Amino acid sequence: MKKTFAAFVAVATIAGSLAATPASAQRGVAAGVAAGLIGGAIVGGAIAASRPAYGGPVYVEEAPPPACRLVRERFWDGYDWRYRRIEVCN
Repeated sequence: MKKTFAAFVAVATIAGSLAATPASAQRGVAAGVAAGLIGGAIVGGAIAASRPAYGGPVYVEEAPPPACRLVRERFWDGYDWRYRRIEVCN
């Protein structure tokens, strides 16, 4: 909760400081874009750092194992050891 409150205070401070300074039309647009990016990063970070709500147990059925898979195989080509991928099916 402290992080969220600090984020909102920071966004309000930045928005207040940008609104209080007079700027031409082009500088105002750039300042608005910068404030939006900074505010979005702060609020997004606060949301990402918040703890998820507990919804109870979730049961998920496991997927069946794949019939075929790729395996790395080491082999001697007459000059050097090399690796290749081969498909192994059960």
